[in-house]
Amino acid sequence: MDTRRTVARELALLTFSQLSKNIEKWENKDIVEIIERSVETLTKEAEHNLQSSVRELGAIRDYIQNYEIDHTDNLERPMDVSIIPVAVPMTSDMIGRIDTLLDAAEKIYSAMDIVQISAMSEREDVKKYSVKLVRTFIENKEHIDAQIKEHSKGWDVDRLLKVDRDVLRISITELLYFEDIPASVSIDEAVELSKKYGTDESSSFINGILRQVYEARKRIASRG
Repeated sequence: MDTRRTVARELALLTFSQLSKNIEKWENKDIVEIIERSVETLTKEAEHNLQSSVRELGAIRDYIQNYEIDHTDNLERPMDVSIIPVAVPMTSDMIGRIDTLLDAAEKIYSAMDIVQISAMSEREDVKKYSVKLVRTFIENKEHIDAQIKEHSKGWDVDRLLKVDRDVLRISITELLYFEDIPASVSIDEAVELSKKYGTDESSSFINGILRQVYEARKRIASRG
């Protein structure tokens, strides 16, 4: 897996989420500005998640420490002796605390992922590939959206879940116009993006449509 292109696709997805109806007028500098603003927003989100996680972890530590200090076994001991360990609170209460820990860990993991995206976005080759993806889509929007409609059983493109539509647009752009990218790579990367940002049904839906697009492209190529 090429991490640079993986990050570039994610940056393109962020950019697609802000595409306006007059996208054909966009210049490359506009696309770069949107990418940079998106990364800045992600970075702030990562900082917020880390701060929130630290607060949650600190609150749980304080809870357990105070629970121990205020426990009957320790309140009955002389003040000049050390406190002793006590049994944990009821399982129902601790499960809730553990869930909070898991949520904090997930936020930290997410923040680490965002940090990587932010760092990689500074690379010129990553930014260049993101811009190329967005620009190629803009120049071929009607044909790409027609492919989505044709292979999604007549669904109106505008009625698709936005993230699903944008992931499809990115991958179909690669399938049709980026001959140096293996089709299997484009499809696999699209599935991973849909798992990260879409719903539980997104990955199978997207995988099915992209494989139809790929098979149709192969049939046309074999006749030509």
